[in-house]
Amino acid sequence: MSRLMRATLPMLLAAATAAVCAQSPPAAEVQQVTVTGAARHSVEKSFRKMMHGMDFFEQAKAGLAPQAVLRFKLLPRKPGTDMDHIVLEVIGSSFDYKVPVAPDHTFVLERNRLAMDEDAVVSPNRRRLSMTWRTDIRSPGLPPGTRRLGDLRLECLVGLEADLVSNSNPLALIADLFADSRRYCERKDAKYLFFAERPLFSVTLVAGERREVLPVDQLYAGASDDPGLKQDLPYCDCEVLVDRTYFLPLGDRSWPDDTRVEFEYMDDRP
Repeated sequence: MSRLMRATLPMLLAAATAAVCAQSPPAAEVQQVTVTGAARHSVEKSFRKMMHGMDFFEQAKAGLAPQAVLRFKLLPRKPGTDMDHIVLEVIGSSFDYKVPVAPDHTFVLERNRLAMDEDAVVSPNRRRLSMTWRTDIRSPGLPPGTRRLGDLRLECLVGLEADLVSNSNPLALIADLFADSRRYCERKDAKYLFFAERPLFSVTLVAGERREVLPVDQLYAGASDDPGLKQDLPYCDCEVLVDRTYFLPLGDRSWPDDTRVEFEYMDDRP
């Protein structure tokens, strides 16, 4: 990466963060979800659709990530969202029960026939648009600071099948993303947002002797290549995590599923 780019990246991230904070309202107070009232105001998801995503994972994992394990993950969307005291519940018309959330904000869903029959929702005690959801699919044995491309390909597919991506701009020309998620995730230019653990400096693909650093327009929600980012952010579930986001060439099969995705973080830099 050039010396000019190294100098420019912190300014780019600062501008993106400022745009987010300028538009985002203060975080809503934590509100306990109840069946009778607040559920419709929460950032809930359909239990049935999440089960559909789990079924798809079981069908597709052999071809993409045979050793991988599926969890779901909660991520902040608004400044100040409390991610450490989340009460997550499955709520039907005649029952509710809590789902344990791990310290890394991931969880698993157990299959439940009554929840399917009653079209239950999976509901955290947070208001609508304060959080977003993703799948977290990982094969064992990877070094720290790396992911496996096949796992991430499967995250895109399962995430869309489970209807986890939230609040897309209705005017954006991505209707086919929801109409045919498999075809969308197989595009070379698929704009499915992934989130790293910490603010990113660079992302590198490694397959054997082949190494390629992702261009900067594949990082930070495309901020370097989007003059309308400030207007688009309210429709992106990356509002407070812009500096952790990246796109991948999911449909480029010249990169095999065992390709290693290596992260260099901002706080790794001297």
